[in-house]
Amino acid sequence: MVRKRKIPHRMCLGCREIKDKRDLIRIVRTPEGEIELDNTGKRAGRGAYICPDIDCLLRAINTKGLEKSLRRKIPEDIVDLLKDQLERPD
Repeated sequence: MVRKRKIPHRMCLGCREIKDKRDLIRIVRTPEGEIELDNTGKRAGRGAYICPDIDCLLRAINTKGLEKSLRRKIPEDIVDLLKDQLERPD
């Protein structure tokens, strides 16, 4: 008998909807203190999840949900970098 794998769920910080972890993008604060997009979902550090939508990123920044989740103030240049990375898929 084949067992069904459990698919983890996470909440998007922008729209606050619970979705499959694979459908969301992870933003990570690395142990060095840098904030980056984590396309693999496996980088070391504290992570926060958002939908692959620029509106969810902006909503998470405006409500300060991203800052609370990563426990760090997000500089404006990092916000611009995250926007650019979200707009152009790799």
